[in-house]
Amino acid sequence: MSVIDVGILGATGQVGQQFIALLANHPWFRVTWLGASERSAGKPYRDATSWRLPAPLPDAVARLGVEAAAPGRAPKLVFSGLDSSVAGGIEAAFAQAGHMVVSNSRNHRMEATVPLLIPEVNADHLSLLAAQGAATGWKGRIVTNPNCAVVVLAMALAPLRQFGLKKTMMTTLQAISGAGYPGVPSWDILGNVIPFIGGGEEEKIETEAHKILGVVKNGRVEDHPLIVSAAVTRVPVHDGHTGSIAVALEQHPDLEALIAAWNSFRGRPQDLGLPSAPPQPIVYLIEPNRPQPALDANRDGGMTVTVGRLRRCPVLDYKFVALGHNTIRGAAGAAILNAELMHREGLL
Repeated sequence: MSVIDVGILGATGQVGQQFIALLANHPWFRVTWLGASERSAGKPYRDATSWRLPAPLPDAVARLGVEAAAPGRAPKLVFSGLDSSVAGGIEAAFAQAGHMVVSNSRNHRMEATVPLLIPEVNADHLSLLAAQGAATGWKGRIVTNPNCAVVVLAMALAPLRQFGLKKTMMTTLQAISGAGYPGVPSWDILGNVIPFIGGGEEEKIETEAHKILGVVKNGRVEDHPLIVSAAVTRVPVHDGHTGSIAVALEQHPDLEALIAAWNSFRGRPQDLGLPSAPPQPIVYLIEPNRPQPALDANRDGGMTVTVGRLRRCPVLDYKFVALGHNTIRGAAGAAILNAELMHREGLL
């Protein structure tokens, strides 16, 4: 299989750096173009960014010159880690110019013909791309991945659809890396829990899950009727968003049936053997004090969601804890997996 050149929008930011780290040795994709703000344009990447990841900055990328985030010279496939304050118009301009934009930004997620994709959960939503060009006039396309906390919720709930999802409540404990760099001031977060995250975080959890868990009928997504209530907090953890989740189901299976549903869950990425796909996307941990971000967020390169502490709930039916790596499975890794699926499905 020939290597595909890719570009990264928002290359100097936290998610952009994670894209570069995850693509460093990718068997299919090679980073050849970097786009960022005007203040970074014209500089070698090593001078334009403050590298914050433990993985080394690849020399080939460090030498690349950063260009303005405008279409023209970029390769056809572009990953976007742009901030939502600027992503909407820039991504649309790239799609209009013929680029395939695989975006981590929120701006286009809820548009009717834009897939909001978790490949294990709703790979069939890529069928929306057939209608996207007619609806927008774009020569290219946009595919999005969900909010970093929504990924944890939607993946944990997807195997339970067979039991009839009715209601869910989620309280998040979200890592500081989700706020980017420099993120939350240390004086505010150390030894503290902040019960608010801006940017409509709770609303994203409560709306995006409906689209992800929904079904495509007649060229549009019919949202899942699940009722979602979310409360979000920021906690002093580097990486890994934890969710304390309760769920009401139409059926009332025993606990072992829910655990079996999680552990047996597989999707299109596993069927195809995609490079970034974990062999078991959801792992149930039997230890009473797991999952924990420090121990479990990086499982299978950060692409596995871990679940634990399943028990009966006196308010809804069941409650449990779920954890996912927010900048990998919840951001850059999710977008890369989306692009891998698109490639294998002949959409690039």
